[in-house]
Amino acid sequence: MSESTPLDLAFAALADPTRRAILARLSKGEATVSELSKPFGLRQPTISKHLRVLEEAGFIRQARDAQRRPRQLVVGGPLKDVDAWIRPFRAQWEGRFDNLDAYLKKMNKPKSKGTRP
Repeated sequence: MSESTPLDLAFAALADPTRRAILARLSKGEATVSELSKPFGLRQPTISKHLRVLEEAGFIRQARDAQRRPRQLVVGGPLKDVDAWIRPFRAQWEGRFDNLDAYLKKMNKPKSKGTRP
């Protein structure tokens, strides 16, 4: 089996709802393992496994603050890669929605009197 690419690691990390929630929490500021585990009711080894996956994918890093070892969100990082991969699909769908919107406006446009169907 071949080695995973950074994009593969990013999508694998994002596939789990707990890890997405951890990223959402860290977007508000750094947090320790115990602070991150509280909302989920998870034990320390379980939350540590989730954090390790996020660290390996490059989403977070461990900081050092005296005795504390808080986790921080990495700015940019793999989210840039995910966004770059999704961008063409987003553009395609936005174009399709724009076309549909224009078509629906055309269909709902009142017909003027005096014209025959």
